[in-house]
Amino acid sequence: MKHVLVTVPAEERHMEYLKEKGRDCAFFQVPAAKVTAEDVKGAEIILGNVPAPLLAEAGKLEWLQLNSAGADQYCRPGVLRPGVLLTNATGAYGLAISEYMVAQSFNLQNRLYQYVRNQMEHRWQDQGKVTSIYGSTTLVVGLGDIGGEYARRMKALGSYTIGLRRTPGEKPDYLDELYTTERLDELLPRADFVALSLPNTPQTHHIMDERRLRLMKPTAFLINVGRGNAIDTDALCRVLQEGHLGGCAADVTDPEPLPADHPLWDMPRMVITPHISGQYHLQETFERIIRIAGENLELYLAGDTEHMRNLVDFQTGYRRSR
Repeated sequence: MKHVLVTVPAEERHMEYLKEKGRDCAFFQVPAAKVTAEDVKGAEIILGNVPAPLLAEAGKLEWLQLNSAGADQYCRPGVLRPGVLLTNATGAYGLAISEYMVAQSFNLQNRLYQYVRNQMEHRWQDQGKVTSIYGSTTLVVGLGDIGGEYARRMKALGSYTIGLRRTPGEKPDYLDELYTTERLDELLPRADFVALSLPNTPQTHHIMDERRLRLMKPTAFLINVGRGNAIDTDALCRVLQEGHLGGCAADVTDPEPLPADHPLWDMPRMVITPHISGQYHLQETFERIIRIAGENLELYLAGDTEHMRNLVDFQTGYRRSR
């Protein structure tokens, strides 16, 4: 009998579903914020994120199913014992986060955030010309579930879509062009929208440094929903202050949480949200996480680890290619 620790906030109906998938398992549910070393010590399977330092006590752990798409903190040497399987929740967040990204695209190009500020200050003021998604060019950097879903929506709205990914692959129908990330410099000057949905890896750290920010059109919009350190924050402040870029929307920042006295808060044409585009604000996101966990649990118990969804490559931090 496998001992399964569930740390996601599953309702009774979710637990019944998981128990159906793991009929011979003993389930223990503990909220992620209250998980202790003792809870982790006896678990052979964990469904949901736990604080990485606690995993040093996980001597029996065989498989960890994350409720996040990002897996970087669990891929660091020494966090998980060799042989422990790691799967993430890629596929759960594309709907919610891509819709957030489209909303921010409209927000930036229609200057809606400026009108919100005008309303708060009781100021009736025209903010001037706007642009359109129709006829624009969108560059999506990171073509996982989230980036792919955003590209699909932007193409449907009439944008010419270009995708960048780490490795070569077949171009999906929602992209007009597909390249590897080595082509980033030559593509940035073409884009009206640049969207980042990248994990935290050495290769993605400050991928948008000052040089690359200045390669973007002065009128272009930058959207970041992956990890805050994909953008050099100090450089972003400089280019915004100088009037370069039409605007930036960030659901992730570096540092995070963003300190109250950080200058990024007050930069012109900057829209900041506190890492809320994913999480469980959309109920369907959580339903998808539970389904991924349940399907993987069934496969794991059947000994079919090869077909489990979202097995993570510890070397890259990305989902393994099939």
